[in-house]
Amino acid sequence: MSFGDEHGYGDPARPARTDDSFGGTGQTRTRLPDARGGDGYGGGRRPARSSRSLITVVGVVVLLVAAIAFANRGGGDDPAPGAGAPEGAGNPTAASGVKPVTGKNGTIPSGFARDEQGAASAAANYAVALGSDGMFNRVSRYAILDAIYVPESATKLKTVLDPAYAPAELQKLGLDAEGNPPAENIFVSRAIPVGTKVETISGDTARVSVWYTGLIGMAGPGSTDPVKTTWQTGTFDLRWQGDDWKIATDTQQTGPAPVPGDVATSTADEISKAVEQYGGFTYAR
Repeated sequence: MSFGDEHGYGDPARPARTDDSFGGTGQTRTRLPDARGGDGYGGGRRPARSSRSLITVVGVVVLLVAAIAFANRGGGDDPAPGAGAPEGAGNPTAASGVKPVTGKNGTIPSGFARDEQGAASAAANYAVALGSDGMFNRVSRYAILDAIYVPESATKLKTVLDPAYAPAELQKLGLDAEGNPPAENIFVSRAIPVGTKVETISGDTARVSVWYTGLIGMAGPGSTDPVKTTWQTGTFDLRWQGDDWKIATDTQQTGPAPVPGDVATSTADEISKAVEQYGGFTYAR
């Protein structure tokens, strides 16, 4: 996905500006050659600057100084999570400047803070792990479940999920019994969080919803299951255990899904190269 305007994610086209940034008339001005021999670019004699023009320039400078001072203000404490939001509304996903974690459990971030941001960060990263291609191999799937679920839930899920990743089911996706794609093909499975919402948090428990888009399919010659996008919302009931947030239970539902943009579908080769060249992220909140 691209966030550039050229890819359909920017603002719609706007009409040309009809006003200057600081109170101008918006009319196009054309400087004609000076009757006394000027070249139109300052060669002729310029009239003296009027007091009104000087006042305008001073006003612009004052506005710029005020804007810079506002943008660089600091020294105060960060506002509490959700400050300024309407009562009962979910806190928006926003960058806080606080690094989410410093450790890892295998390839999965760990050591999330015991607060609202930590719970949201944990849920987003766990959604990424559960949507990864590692879930299609039994060994790596068990490692993911052990890393992000409380022990009793991890044990139960190993039994529950095994049929969903049985050889017959993997074959439908073009994978062998170990979850490997055919030669010269790349299997794509990724979850990309769009936003999080902390539904509740109290002491050792939290409920966090993660809205995310996903990629799933096979990229390569002869693929009959091309890479597609999906939209899901996962709700995670988290429990503080072992100095970290772990999933106790979770549910998934489809959507909300936006209208597809006017972007031409890429070739299998382009998708394969993109998957190989672009890695994933650690999500803060």
